[in-house]
Formats: sequence, C-alpha cells, structure tokens
Amino acid sequence: MTNKIELSVLDPSPIIKGGSAELSLDNTLDLAQKAEKWGYNRYWLAEHHNWVGMASSASPIVIGRVASVTERMRIGSGAMLLSHYSPLSVAEQFGTLEVFFPGRIDLGLGRAPGTDQFTANVLRQRTAGEPDFDERLQELIAYLYGSGTTMRNGSHSFHAIPGEKTNVPIWLLGSGLYSAELAGMLGLPFSFAGHFAPGNMMEAINLYRERFRPSSFLEKPYVLLAVQVVAADDERKAQRLATSMYQKFLLLTRGQPSPILPPVDDMDQHWSEQERRSVEEQLFTSIIGDPAGVKQQLHELIKKTGADEIMAHTEIFNHEARLRSYEILAQAAKS
Repeated sequence: MTNKIELSVLDPSPIIKGGSAELSLDNTLDLAQKAEKWGYNRYWLAEHHNWVGMASSASPIVIGRVASVTERMRIGSGAMLLSHYSPLSVAEQFGTLEVFFPGRIDLGLGRAPGTDQFTANVLRQRTAGEPDFDERLQELIAYLYGSGTTMRNGSHSFHAIPGEKTNVPIWLLGSGLYSAELAGMLGLPFSFAGHFAPGNMMEAINLYRERFRPSSFLEKPYVLLAVQVVAADDERKAQRLATSMYQKFLLLTRGQPSPILPPVDDMDQHWSEQERRSVEEQLFTSIIGDPAGVKQQLHELIKKTGADEIMAHTEIFNHEARLRSYEILAQAAKS
C-alpha cells in the first residue's frame, strides 16, 4: 500500500435543479480553492455544450478564472474537444493561459463531441475535406512545440502567438481504445474516462502501456484514471447522496439529460431492473462510502489498474456535501 496517492479533480460545473449556471461556476471556484488546500494535484474542467446540467461549455475561460484564484494546482481541460475547433485557435488560447499562469496549464484533448450531433454540427460548421483528429493533433503539436505550420505549397506560414514553443503539456483523453493506442504511439500521457464508460478500462490501459513509445513528451507511460466518487462521514449517507448520480445516468439512458436532482431514499421506485443494470454497468468503478470504505476502494482500484493518478468526478446535489466528499477522499489518499 502506497503512502500517498496523487489525486485530481474533474469538474463539469454541475448545475443542480433549482440552481443556475452562475451558482455552479461560483461553486467551481470555491471547490478549486479548497481542493488546493487539501492537496489535490490538478483541477480539470470538462467541456459540454447545450447540456442543462453542466455550466463548463467555455472551458478555457473557466480554466483561466480557476487558475486566477489558486496558486499551486495545475489547471486544465478534461477535455478540450479538438474536433470543434481549429488547432491554431486552441494553441493560441492555451498559449495565452500558459503566459498568464506559467507551468500550471494542462491541455487535455478528446475526440468525443461532448453534446448531441445537432449541437456538434452547429459548433463545427463542417466543410468538405476537413482534417481528422490525428491531423488536427499533429498540427496543434507543431504550434505549441515547434515553429508553426506552412501551407503545402510553402506560400504561407501560420504561428500561434502566444503559444509557439510554450510546450503546454498535452494529454489524450478517451473512453475506448483509439485514444489509448494513439497516446501510446505518440508518447503522451493518457487519461481514461472510467467515470462514465468503464467497460473498456483495463483493455484501454493495457493497450496504452503496450503501445507506449518514449518521446520528448514523456519517458514512460502515465495513466490518469477518472472515476466517480461519493464520500460521506457514514456509509448510509454516502449511498443516499449517490442517488443523485444514479438519477443523472438513469435519465441519460432515457434520453432526458437534466440538472443534478436531489437524493432520494429508494432508487427502486425510480428505475426498472433493466435500467438499474444499465446504470450500474456505467458506474461499476465508482467509489462510494464512508472514510474507511473510500480508503479501501481507492487502494483496491490503484492495485487493480496501476493508475498513476486518480481524478475524482463528484456530482452531489448539496455543495457542502460535495466539498466534504472531496475532503474525505484527500484524507484517504494520504493514509
């Protein structure tokens, strides 16, 4: 058993029923400051669009604001959805963040749309012959780590100013095998989305390590594993708080995304047996319990996966209870 486990926060700035985006963003700033005090390593903002339960759509702006109220933690994207943006604009945004907060910015990249297909089309404004994710990634690396890019005929060059040669750390995030293999081949750190799609977890982590090639980015593989965490001072309370998470995923299976709902006493009154199994399949890596239970589950997860770092995703209806959950997890990681 290790003496200390590296912990981080994944925050989509969840909106609760009866709340607002403004309240959620205020809560994000409060959580970030307290997470830093409790020893968390990094704080990433998730990107979602047209989603009534999440306020983190403009994640680079939120990243800058969070960085401005903290001092030590690395602040980053979990993930910046590269398919929606030009690599040049992403390089400029994160290059600017790096200038303001040197040595504290992470650029996590994802391939998922982070929304429904209709909203994705509005965001992307696609045209024929657009580059795929791999090409966008290589272009982005050229802006941040090299001297920009040049048109194929050499007639014009492009530079990220600021951004060029800032070497902002790039991570690949994913819930399947594609990003795991690509991260390994490029020698990049990899974050697996175990908080909503744990089915491929071990296969993806093992594939990443098998395909890993040392690079100028990273000498050896580094796995950051995102998981759902709900901790409370007693087991019964933790299980009740977790029903807000269950309701969220239940409604998603029904195609009804919603704000975070208050906890309930009995989920069996809300889901069918088939729905229960479906939700549990999405959440089987979740860590739920009192301090002793959370500590045991955390160490068991590290032993099973060999993850280098755990990123906690916690959506609890009551803000104070959410803060307490992160505090309990931090205490469990230090013992």
